[in-house]
Amino acid sequence: MTQPTPAPARICPACDGFASAAITLGGRDRHGQRRTITAHCRVCQGTGTVPNLRALLDHAATTAFTRR
Repeated sequence: MTQPTPAPARICPACDGFASAAITLGGRDRHGQRRTITAHCRVCQGTGTVPNLRALLDHAATTAFTRR
């Protein structure tokens, strides 16, 4: 019997899986290191992947049909 293969991870279409980037601010600190900030992809919040379609549909359904 063969083992089932896991489903491939869904790579974020906005960042192509490169979810975080270090951006230099152009200067150096007193130790000579470059000053950088980290920017994260807004679509995947820095994970590089997106949830599967079933999870997205379940979330949308519970959000849309929540009783108040």
